[in-house]
Amino acid sequence: MESERKDQELLDKEFEAMCLSKAEEFRLLGYEYVIAQDIWECVSRNYAKEGTPPLHRIVNDIYSLKVTTYMNYLTISMYKGLK
Repeated sequence: MESERKDQELLDKEFEAMCLSKAEEFRLLGYEYVIAQDIWECVSRNYAKEGTPPLHRIVNDIYSLKVTTYMNYLTISMYKGLK
């Protein structure tokens, strides 16, 4: 049980690092106000419906996120009043 919790904490830190990297990439493209939390929320929004996917899919979802997908997510979130 303790080992599983530590493994999950390690994965969470890795996901955070990946999201930070993606946010930095977007900042380099001129999107100054992108933060890692927003990247994670955009990527993980479907996981609640479908369940947690395999690790390789999460990594792929983060690193293959396009600016247009992220901006669409923000726009829809604003219309829904989530942001």
